[in-house]
Amino acid sequence: MSLMLYKLNASPPARTAMMVCELFKVPVKMVDVNLSKGEHFSPEYLKRNPLHTVPTLEDGDLIITDSHAIAMYLADKYGKDDSLYPKDLKSRAIVNQRLFFDSTVLFSRMRSVTVPVIIEGCKTVTEKQINDIIEAYGYVETYLSNTKFIATNNLTIADISAYAVVSSLLFIVPLDGAKFPKTQTWLNEMEKKPFAQKYNVNGAAELGALLKEKLGS
Repeated sequence: MSLMLYKLNASPPARTAMMVCELFKVPVKMVDVNLSKGEHFSPEYLKRNPLHTVPTLEDGDLIITDSHAIAMYLADKYGKDDSLYPKDLKSRAIVNQRLFFDSTVLFSRMRSVTVPVIIEGCKTVTEKQINDIIEAYGYVETYLSNTKFIATNNLTIADISAYAVVSSLLFIVPLDGAKFPKTQTWLNEMEKKPFAQKYNVNGAAELGALLKEKLGS
């Protein structure tokens, strides 16, 4: 029986879930949720996800409504080995920390721009918002100074999650590759991955176009 993934291509968290599904070859049916038409506020959707967010994963009677939790669950259920989500306690703790870093720092700083601009009609990005994003790039650079990927020397679900957000932040604040060379190299390598080409590149560009339209630039 196929799982159901409710998603929006422009959403970085949804793209994380989509890329993880692709990577693990999860038997999943993907269903678009049109936020501009308010489909996420329908009684049917709110019953699944009271937070009215995307993505939402439905696996039989199990419903998971956070992209990081979805990635962890799918890695445990469908991973052929533990390379993408280590079972070793210390290694997993580092991957988890990077996932939470994505949630509390990277995505939080992106959302501080996208919500006012896309939903509330704000026409500017403040200097503080710009500086906060640049600071976040610096944190990513620091992590990548210690390992090839964001958590370990191998690709993990933390890279997929962070990549979905950082590749979207670029449309708000372009990355200075000279200042953050390791981050630039990591982004270039991530973008080449088949799962990124299939489920991230176009969605990130879609979000970028929407931001540009809303900002009137």
